[in-house]
Amino acid sequence: MATQTQGEAANKVPEAAKAIERIDFKMIGFSLAGKEYGFDIMSVKEIAKAGHFTYVPNVLPFVRGVYNLRGEIIPVIDLRVFFHLPADRKAETVESLIILKIDEEVFGVIVDAIDKVVGISSLTIQPPHPIFGDINVKYIKGIVENGGKLYIILDAEKIFASERAEDAPKAGARQAGAAFQRGDAELAGTIMGGDVSASFVKETLAAFRGFYVTGCNETWFFKRFAEWKSMRKNSELQLKNASEADQFLEGFLSPCTGALWDDDYAAEVEKALLPIEFRSINVWNPGCGKGYETWALACIMQKRYPKARIKIWANDSDLLAISMAPNMVFPGNIPEYYRPFMAKVRNGLVFSPAIRDSIFFEFLDVMNANMLPPLDLVICRDMLSFMAPTDQQRLVRDFYDKLKPDGMVFCGANERLGEGWAAAGTGTIHAFRKEQ
Repeated sequence: MATQTQGEAANKVPEAAKAIERIDFKMIGFSLAGKEYGFDIMSVKEIAKAGHFTYVPNVLPFVRGVYNLRGEIIPVIDLRVFFHLPADRKAETVESLIILKIDEEVFGVIVDAIDKVVGISSLTIQPPHPIFGDINVKYIKGIVENGGKLYIILDAEKIFASERAEDAPKAGARQAGAAFQRGDAELAGTIMGGDVSASFVKETLAAFRGFYVTGCNETWFFKRFAEWKSMRKNSELQLKNASEADQFLEGFLSPCTGALWDDDYAAEVEKALLPIEFRSINVWNPGCGKGYETWALACIMQKRYPKARIKIWANDSDLLAISMAPNMVFPGNIPEYYRPFMAKVRNGLVFSPAIRDSIFFEFLDVMNANMLPPLDLVICRDMLSFMAPTDQQRLVRDFYDKLKPDGMVFCGANERLGEGWAAAGTGTIHAFRKEQ
């Protein structure tokens, strides 16, 4: 009997070793304040890098704000603040974010750094011990050593389970998230100069369509938001995808975008152009796209200033569009305004050599340095609104520096230039001159 017992014990040794080697638990490893932690991967929806969280006032200090996760509004919790760990909170910092799904609710949690997915055997997890005093032991699922690192496995469900504000981030997160989901400003107050729901629409426009609300276009934005609010229920105010962003932006673009300007608009532009006595007139058309507005502008300038030598620098960063622009052939049904400047070819109509020679199409990122002469006119319709705020400011400064004292900038139909510029447009044309 004794021999049989020893044999059974010997057989159990490799079985135990195999059990230890079996991987039946996976976690996302991450660091906080110099220590290694983990969340059960079953609670993790995804990981992300994010910043510029929308601040929500009157919530608990560990609530960093809310974040747009592909159209879904989620509250963001800073675990460092929640666990009373050192936290260097800078507004411009891009944070490491773990997206957790707990009981059908989604939260983002900020950590110092995300390591990797770690696979272990659940048999190797040891119970928590009070020596891990940085974090309340009730939030710790266990301790495990792997790859020379000691991981503290946090219990996401317990962290987010309590409804008491002083106990867990769930109540505070709900405060932030619910206000934005409802489009309700009662709790969150005023953010970024307007309704909190308007604030989040601003962010989703930037995320889905690269449209940035600034002083350049905020008059149009708030008017459009009021229309949007009257069209939709409060629960549906937020933009959930790119298609809804396009719906919101309907009516923003200038007339005749992507086509030769029609007769009425061409006449409006001609009327807005000031008398110029110079022999040579220099024009810059950044963001010219396929060149439709450049061709239209060249004809208008030729008609308005028949004795001047006109030079138009037309730039775009779309290589395919700008490469096609010089060789465009137009169908016969073009606006009457341009017919005197065109000639017939086999496939349609082309502009005359005088018009063609006045335009220099060039592939160029306008944020890079360019060697343009002093300018009399800049045509930049709608382009500013689709640039980041800092780039908008840089480009407008570039306009100011390059323009002659009496030069003009033509913006989009719903755009404005700010301080240092005086309105000089007529009718539907929004033009500006440098203030003297």
